[in-house]
Amino acid sequence: MGLDLVAYLVIALVVLGIVASAIRIMREYERAVVFTLGRYSGVRGPGIVFVIPVLQQAVKVDIRTITMDVPSQDVISKDNVSVKVNAVIYFRVVDANRAIINVEDYMMATSQLAQTTLRSVLGKHDLDEMLSERDKLNSDIQEILDSQTDAWGIKVANVEIKHVDIDESMVRAIARQAEAERNRRARIIDAEGEMQASQKLSEAAGILSQTPEAMQLRFLSTLYDIAGDKNSTIVFPVPIDLLRGFMGGGAYGGVRPGGARPGGAETGERQKPAG
Repeated sequence: MGLDLVAYLVIALVVLGIVASAIRIMREYERAVVFTLGRYSGVRGPGIVFVIPVLQQAVKVDIRTITMDVPSQDVISKDNVSVKVNAVIYFRVVDANRAIINVEDYMMATSQLAQTTLRSVLGKHDLDEMLSERDKLNSDIQEILDSQTDAWGIKVANVEIKHVDIDESMVRAIARQAEAERNRRARIIDAEGEMQASQKLSEAAGILSQTPEAMQLRFLSTLYDIAGDKNSTIVFPVPIDLLRGFMGGGAYGGVRPGGARPGGAETGERQKPAG
């Protein structure tokens, strides 16, 4: 009886071991790719998964979004500027069987593909585009990676360029370029302001020339503004209309009524000697 009891205990332990090895528990974010005698037989999970020992094998796959840091890459831009660029990509496994069957290591494959794609895409753009159009570059890289990893059952959700490191001498050159650009814009704005002011002044002069009373009112308004500043010296401009009579008089050598000039000379004729 003692030997029989030991034998039963051994058999029971073996059975329990086989059952325990056959049970797999998959979490909500995990899937099991099952192979029977080396052939693909389906994806199972989440929950309890039974795998026949020896005859079946199960490969666990995490389907959560993975954040992968792309190492810094040496890139030569389209305008022959050497820069170092690094990025981060977000992807997840959407088809577990293709991620296991179609590629040996989908993590390594995605990382290498991201590095080469980053270099090839950024090498087609100028440095200014790398610095100012990151959203467009991120979208282009994401589309390329997503299309090429689709056969591996991977969905690339997003790509973000983190840093674009350039040489110190190039930083100074960019600063000088930015300063020159700001000066150019300032001069253009000043010129546009002068042109608009001249147009408005021309229109105002045309309106005032049609109504002399308006010019007199403007003159009085200017005097009021000057008097309100409490200046010790006031420059009082005299309207030219007030001097028009004096400028035509004899005191200024003007022509008298009837065409006579000072000294008795007539306009257009010489004085003849008497007798």
